[in-house]
Amino acid sequence: MNNLPSKEAGSAAGSMAGAVQSRLSKGLSGTVQVPGDKSMSHRALILGALAEGKTRIRGLLQGDDVLRTAACLRAMGVSIERRDGVFHVIGRRWQPSDRGLYCGNAGTGVRLLMGAVAGQQIAASFDGDASLRARPMGRILAPLRKMGLCAEDQDGKLPVSLEASPLKGIVWEMQNASAQVKSAIMLAALGAEGETIIEEPVRSRDHTERMIKAFGGALTISATGEGGRRISLTGPQRLTATDITIPGDPSSAAFLLVAALLTKGSEITVQNVLLNPLRTGFLEALKEMGADLSLGNEHDAGGEPVGDITARFSELKAIHIGPERAASMIDEYPILAVAAAFTKGTSRFEGLAELRLKESDRLAAIADGLAGNGVTRRLGEDWLEIDGGAVSGGGEVATHMDHRIAMSFLVMGLATKLPVTIDSSAMIATSFPGFIALMQGLGAKLTQES
Repeated sequence: MNNLPSKEAGSAAGSMAGAVQSRLSKGLSGTVQVPGDKSMSHRALILGALAEGKTRIRGLLQGDDVLRTAACLRAMGVSIERRDGVFHVIGRRWQPSDRGLYCGNAGTGVRLLMGAVAGQQIAASFDGDASLRARPMGRILAPLRKMGLCAEDQDGKLPVSLEASPLKGIVWEMQNASAQVKSAIMLAALGAEGETIIEEPVRSRDHTERMIKAFGGALTISATGEGGRRISLTGPQRLTATDITIPGDPSSAAFLLVAALLTKGSEITVQNVLLNPLRTGFLEALKEMGADLSLGNEHDAGGEPVGDITARFSELKAIHIGPERAASMIDEYPILAVAAAFTKGTSRFEGLAELRLKESDRLAAIADGLAGNGVTRRLGEDWLEIDGGAVSGGGEVATHMDHRIAMSFLVMGLATKLPVTIDSSAMIATSFPGFIALMQGLGAKLTQES
């Protein structure tokens, strides 16, 4: 069985990973695979735990965030074992835990679990680390409370306690493009009486909808005006166990692709990457910037499109991305901003308010990291402008314990005149275990600082 370290043990282990320096590199090359998609991994564990029978999950991301979700499910009586790299999940009626559910830094995990626990109509309390305690939970609790959930929170943040409450279906209009909010409602609706309708004016990633169907669930999706959707789900429902294969995470692949694009003489192929059309906005943006990208071995795996992506060194040009495209690449903006720093011209990204609600104020962290390494940028409440050109580097980046900030600026240092240093690499394992070793294997000059 793959047991998760305790809260205290995890903190101690994390403290051993210190600063890392990235230096000018060239000729990165290789064919690699990245860890399984984080969004799909959380959902596969939760839906497998709700389904009747044994679900086998291949390719599950074994990062800290996903393992926290597994630990929470085990605490509620779900059997989860790892044998020969395959996770075996035996679904059952969840039981109240005799201890609080500690989610570490797993924002997706805690929000989806709240929805699923509400649907199971059991009591549970949730908490997380300092970063997760600072992130908003009110937008998850609002629709769940409308469904009938009784809950206590700390001004819309963790710790949160849920009471065992009977739920009923609701009509909920999404105020922003959040797959986490939408998914929490759908997971709760699986255990609620009656029909739940979600009005989604702007589409967000649809892994939950696809996976509910893969587990035998029934829902209907219809188009609405100007690209929106209406999702309808009638509960309560029983799900049936199935086998799931998790493809490579496109958000993780993004760091390797940009590393190849920015470092001279480089060519990297990332195999078996998820190509869900609601997750490929980043690839489309890179192509508009002039990136030499090619797809191969495209096929379907478990209801999701998958393929290999090859990136080669390219001279990039500036780009303007409006708010209507933000949802399709929200996790990739840190590394996209790094790519924009090396272009010819000024890039502008709009509709970025969601970045301020991530593991850190990610928008501010991006802007500070750029400025600290000689890049001229202008920052608004929900927009960022970047003047591209030669990047001096030489800065030390405050990661704010945000894995995407850490990896993005390590990639930056591979193409700057002076080294770039991040203050900590401890949190990278939340989404990309082995990232530094993999990059070194491709030829990147990354060194741990003493």
